[in-house]
Amino acid sequence: MTTTILIIGAAVGGGLLGVIAMQIAQRTKAGNRIKKSEQQARRIIKKAHQESDRIKKDKMLQAKERFIELKAEHEKVIFSREKKVSEVEKRAREKENTLNKELSKTKNVNERLEQKANNLDQRIQNIDRKKVELGKAEKRYQEQLEVVSGLTTEDAKKELIASLEDSARTEAMSFIQKSIEEAKLSAEQEAKKIIINTIQRIGTEEAVENCVSVFNIDSDDVKGRIIGREGRNIRAIEAATGVEIIVDDTPEAIILSCFDSVRREIARLSLHRLVTDGRIHPARIEEVVKKTTKQIENEIIEVGKRTVIDLGIHGLSPELIKMVGRMKYRSSYGQNLLQHSREVAKLCGVMASELGINPKLAKRAGLLHDIGKVPEEETEVPHAILGMQWAEKHGEKPEVCNAIGAHHDEVEMTSLLSPIVQVCDAISGARPGARRQVLDSYIQRLKDLEKIAYDFNGVSKAYAIQAGRELRVIVESEKVSDNNASELSFQISQKIQTDMTYPGQVKVTVIRETRAVNVAK
Repeated sequence: MTTTILIIGAAVGGGLLGVIAMQIAQRTKAGNRIKKSEQQARRIIKKAHQESDRIKKDKMLQAKERFIELKAEHEKVIFSREKKVSEVEKRAREKENTLNKELSKTKNVNERLEQKANNLDQRIQNIDRKKVELGKAEKRYQEQLEVVSGLTTEDAKKELIASLEDSARTEAMSFIQKSIEEAKLSAEQEAKKIIINTIQRIGTEEAVENCVSVFNIDSDDVKGRIIGREGRNIRAIEAATGVEIIVDDTPEAIILSCFDSVRREIARLSLHRLVTDGRIHPARIEEVVKKTTKQIENEIIEVGKRTVIDLGIHGLSPELIKMVGRMKYRSSYGQNLLQHSREVAKLCGVMASELGINPKLAKRAGLLHDIGKVPEEETEVPHAILGMQWAEKHGEKPEVCNAIGAHHDEVEMTSLLSPIVQVCDAISGARPGARRQVLDSYIQRLKDLEKIAYDFNGVSKAYAIQAGRELRVIVESEKVSDNNASELSFQISQKIQTDMTYPGQVKVTVIRETRAVNVAK
């Protein structure tokens, strides 16, 4: 029992001693760790102080280097400025020296000029003195001659002048007559030579416009579709285009009749589109005619551009190019106006080259000489004057404008281009088969017939058809009533009867149509 207690007490005491020893060992380790931490902290602080000193020294060195660089740059700028200032001063000194030299030279020149002026004055005085002496000597000689001849000086002068005038007049007349004969002979021969050479170098085209076009169709069934129910389609086409459409027994063909080739071409192309598309009714006809009219306007511009390019003419105004294109659809005495103008331009270019004149300017004048024949609205101004006014408006040269206005002698010729254009115009028009006077007068009569209708209020369109035997007038329904339509027809017929001369009869048809259009949305 006692032994057990002793063992237990020894075990407890040993445990206590172990615990105490462990605590003592832990405290010793903690103290060692604290010491190590303090030592490490002192080393870090020391290292940080060393690093800051090093960085401080590096920054100081960088600042010194930057200061040295800036100082060097500043010194360079100052040196360059001083150098420029020294150069400016040097140039100023050189200019000053030059001015001084020039001033000294000017002084020397002035002195020499004064000396020469004095010498000239002395010479002038000597000359005046000699003139007086010569006058006295001449007077003495004249007195002696008068005594010897028995004539005064005035009488002798008159006789001498009269004899000289007679002999000079006789010689001058013979010389003038001889020169005129030689000039006429040589000029006529040279002119014939130039004209023959010019005509031989130009290839001419024979093209006489007429008033009828033929529209070919695949089968006669198309004729019925073009005519439409109760003729409404053909009436719509005639009203929209102003062209008379003749549907007869001619196989696979429809005749388009109109004096205006532009309207005839619009009708032909419109018919071609309608037949190709297959939809033929009044609304579609109006739509196609509008599109075709726009296409023809674009084609007119394209034709004008191609023409000026072919002739080598540059810098022409767009408006003048459009007028040149309109010539394709205009005839003059049966001769196509565009072909006539091209021919005149080529003739002018060749003839100008023969005479040593600018051929490009001559071509320009030849091409534009008849642009006054294609106005968009009829006018009473002669076509030569109208063409000259248009050319001046669009910036053409005075020589070209004068050539246009003078080719029918409406204005005075002021340059050599004018007679060249006049001669070439006559050559082109005088070719056998080039023109037909009857056709042009016939077309003018039809134009006058349409113009009479346009003079009345409410008329929107007027077309001369049936070769001038019928005038079809389309009026605005808002301005002309049914009763006024018959009265208008009578008034137009009376004015045609009093103002125009024409064979046979002219039928006046007034058409008034009312349309109500709404859009379903």
